[in-house]
Amino acid sequence: MSPFVINPVPENDDLKSLLDVPPNQADPAPKNRVMQEDISVTATDLDYHSSMVLSHWDKLISILDTLDIPADLDGKTLDLATVVAVARYGVSARAKGNVSRDVAGSAEFLTACLTEGQCIYGVNTGFGGSANTRTCEMEKLQIGLINFLNCGILALPGDVMTKKKKIRGHTCFSFARAFPNEDPAASTFMPEPWVRAALVVRTNSLISGNSGVRPCLIKSLTELLRNSITPIIPLRGSISASGDLIPLSYIAGAVQGNPSINVWTREKDLENETRSLLSADVALSNSSLSSLKLEPKEGLAIVNGTSMSTGAGALALHDAHCLLVLSQVLTSMCVEALQGTSESFDVFFGQIRPHKGQFEVARNIKGFLAGSKLAIRPGHEKVDDSSLRQDRYAIRTSSQWIGPQLEDLMLAHEQITVECNSTTDNPVIDTAGKRILHGGNFQAMSVTSAMEKTRSSLQIIGRMLFAQCTELINPSLNNGLPPNLDVDEPSQSFLMKGVDISIAGLQAELGFLANPIANHVQTAEMGNQSLNSLALVSARYTHISLDVLSQLAAAYLFVLCQALDLRVLQVCFLKTFNPVFEATTKKILSPVIGNVDSLHVLLWLHFQRELNRTTSIDSSQRFAYLVKCLQPTVLSFASSSAQTDAGFIPALLQWTDSCAELSLQIFHECRDAYLMRPDPKDFLGSASSRMYQFVRRGLEIPFQTGTVPETSIHNGEGLSNTVATTGSFITRIYVALRNGELYVPVMDCLREVLAEAQKAKSRSNGSCGDPRSI
Repeated sequence: MSPFVINPVPENDDLKSLLDVPPNQADPAPKNRVMQEDISVTATDLDYHSSMVLSHWDKLISILDTLDIPADLDGKTLDLATVVAVARYGVSARAKGNVSRDVAGSAEFLTACLTEGQCIYGVNTGFGGSANTRTCEMEKLQIGLINFLNCGILALPGDVMTKKKKIRGHTCFSFARAFPNEDPAASTFMPEPWVRAALVVRTNSLISGNSGVRPCLIKSLTELLRNSITPIIPLRGSISASGDLIPLSYIAGAVQGNPSINVWTREKDLENETRSLLSADVALSNSSLSSLKLEPKEGLAIVNGTSMSTGAGALALHDAHCLLVLSQVLTSMCVEALQGTSESFDVFFGQIRPHKGQFEVARNIKGFLAGSKLAIRPGHEKVDDSSLRQDRYAIRTSSQWIGPQLEDLMLAHEQITVECNSTTDNPVIDTAGKRILHGGNFQAMSVTSAMEKTRSSLQIIGRMLFAQCTELINPSLNNGLPPNLDVDEPSQSFLMKGVDISIAGLQAELGFLANPIANHVQTAEMGNQSLNSLALVSARYTHISLDVLSQLAAAYLFVLCQALDLRVLQVCFLKTFNPVFEATTKKILSPVIGNVDSLHVLLWLHFQRELNRTTSIDSSQRFAYLVKCLQPTVLSFASSSAQTDAGFIPALLQWTDSCAELSLQIFHECRDAYLMRPDPKDFLGSASSRMYQFVRRGLEIPFQTGTVPETSIHNGEGLSNTVATTGSFITRIYVALRNGELYVPVMDCLREVLAEAQKAKSRSNGSCGDPRSI
């Protein structure tokens, strides 16, 4: 079974009511409704980014459920789900049986052309700016190609001097013992998934039968995947001009069994998996595989392509797609935590401004809010002249902010998918047309374009999440939540202050990383490669951006769960105290004022307002101060005759003391009870409920208190191992996010919304109205 579990979609009447849009009226063009066919948001627009991502996700899960079945490659239908499954989760790959004939046919045609004495680049000529040379030693030429490209820097774990020797008259033993500035593997190696992604993409490209390689080369590449032999490839050195020459040369070296090329190998038993560092020749021998002697063009066919940048780009896009769905779920959680309104996501906004991305995001967020008792429905806003009529931009304009990023990622997805199924080397062989063509399909600018868009979108999403998160933490913006989202006294604990600082650094880094790479192209290789795409560099920085945004999202989800608990605690306190407050007001003030029903309405409104304004005061002083702030309301309400009554002032003071004491008592009782058993599920929308349960139950991250009793920290011998830091909890979320586990509930949220949207679409199509106005 796969490590992921897909939960069934529950029926949800609240979600149904939110997404069920009535059919058009008889008027064929109602006022303010967009009806033009070329720009209207139609029912088919439901099948946009969300449907594509969910289809991609389900395909990945399907592959992981059958790990022992290799993925079939045919040169035409490789998708991102297959690349991810092979690269990250160890699925193997194989060529479809019917492709060998085309592959063999191109190799035979190449041989025939050479027999005729044709001059073919990289087969009997030199390379690049040295292509004016000629040779008959074609096999040696391929060996020489791989040798001069194996020039990358790789600091292997064992590359540390341990013997004392003299260099330039100095004793270098002490220098050899220096602590490293960074992890050598992380700073000079490509991650294994990137290499496996490149292997599957390169194999799929060569399978197309346009490269002049033999079927045995295809088999050698797939055997590396099947036997978990992953060449160690330098992280830097490619300009992705004539393809990713230097990185891919290490794959060629591994196929050759070059003892100077190192590889990772993995061995699995029932419980563990071990990774070993071996030379390529030893790894092939241990797996009973033969090294391959490269024939004319085969070395060039391996290295002269975009597969390294495309493979890394495919993995980056998978993560980006998931993060964009997550950003919509997190936004819906923020709406609830701030007690914002669902009005911002009304379908009418999309109908009068019919951008596909905006329409889809609004629909998704509104669907995620289904069943929420925290989000304010249109028409149910609080009547308070001092409050904002509408939410701030961070949530109110989120559909307009996220929507264009979906559209950019859809184009990036198309670009990378096309590249995964393309022949990208040079020269290429048209066997049907009986010709060999020299061109530039190796120029990876399509990959660069996809990565630049993706990285820009990540920064834009990060800016939104950062704005939402800081709004939640800031007591002047968060609609009555305590400062730093701390359930303890504000003078003693500052729980989220460190997180507030940390995410500012993360977002600043995202902003820097969003700078485009393509404006830094340098002329290379004797002036021959004056245009080079830098696609792999762009993909590499996109992965860094993904990691940074993942850290920001993990911190934000941690903050959101805390905020939702505090919001529900606030709601429970108000619900409990309101009848007590009313009864106390009637008991003490009615004898001196008369009917106090309308007074209680005013007092309760002012009580909630002052409660929100006094979150930075410790509870021991807060409620006494708060109730005193209500005295002018009582004085304004009471008639002049009532105020001159001898019993009025004593009654007002008694009412003040009683309400202050009762509010403090009930506040502590509610807080203590909630701390014992925090459970906001009855108040949360469908998406928030799933995510909250995953964090609190699945990852075992509890409702946080900022102060920890000293006895639980010190055990007499130092720090106790039982105390977890804030960072350790956020790390749990980050790890679940990076390994894909967290996206299971995220995709379940999306699946539920799409199911209801499809029902709404069917109802609309079955009506007499225009089905496009869904």
